[in-house]
Amino acid sequence: MSPLRPPVSTPEVGGARLSVEHETLYHYDHPVEQSQHIACLRPLSDGGQRLLSFDMVVEPTPAQHSVRRDSHGNSRAYFAMHSAHAELRVLARSEVDVRHRYQALDAACGPTCAEVRQRLAYCAHASFEAASEFLYASPFVPLHPELRAYAEASLRDDRPLAEAVIELMQRIHRDFTYAPASTDISTPILAVFERRQGVCQDFAHLMLGCLRACGLAARYVSGYLLTRPPEGEAALVGADASHAWVSVWVPGLGLPQAEDWLDLDPTNDCVPGVHHVRVAHGRDFGDVTPLRGVIRGGGQHTLVVRVTTRLLSEKTTEALLRTTTG
Repeated sequence: MSPLRPPVSTPEVGGARLSVEHETLYHYDHPVEQSQHIACLRPLSDGGQRLLSFDMVVEPTPAQHSVRRDSHGNSRAYFAMHSAHAELRVLARSEVDVRHRYQALDAACGPTCAEVRQRLAYCAHASFEAASEFLYASPFVPLHPELRAYAEASLRDDRPLAEAVIELMQRIHRDFTYAPASTDISTPILAVFERRQGVCQDFAHLMLGCLRACGLAARYVSGYLLTRPPEGEAALVGADASHAWVSVWVPGLGLPQAEDWLDLDPTNDCVPGVHHVRVAHGRDFGDVTPLRGVIRGGGQHTLVVRVTTRLLSEKTTEALLRTTTG
């Protein structure tokens, strides 16, 4: 995970081209006889960003390898090893054009919290809202009354939803401390809420729990964030990390490239711009895990992850960008 740094004044852009290199390396104490894996590393390509190139190298070479779309529209690579191996290396390289989807956002306009809740509420014989898939509890995001009580201060019925969720994001950023290594994937969101600290994955799950507990649809977004080294220092290759934020369903948002989804980054207290690269979205981290699998043998193992995000080109205007990944 990248170190926490204070906000810095940098150019915001109408469009940017970025490259991402994501390397995962497993070392096993004993040879793995067989293994099967799923990788979710290919960035999305849609109205908000265009995937220019992608390749993924797996060592040793898999005996089987296929690529399919999951139910959320994410690209998943499936591969299997049928011979003994003492290590596994997966290297994914991407080049992406990212567009600024929210430059024209007017948070004071659009539907209210009550209007969106009503659209998502069950009604016999009503048309199905696809966003309702992201309304309910999921394995990493159970619904808690404590989160509902915390969120209700922002999500009042008569407030425009976009305005209300931005305020909720700002409160989470203010009330919680970014603390690397303070949690792991098994840490419950209620523990994060009580301790008031965590990393980007925790804050994304926490905000999802707040929104869904209040009858609103929101999804987990995995990706990367271009970070800036301290002034006068060179960027460190491999020092970046995967990042996570949330996306809230706001029907009638009026931004064609956003498709009624408003992305919010509670770790950095910002509406993502062109320095956020989206890889996948789902109900929670479990739907978009970068790499997972099942192995036979191997014993104990060590894991090394290196991520490098580079800015290749951009068109600039003045704005403010915060750069914290978690």
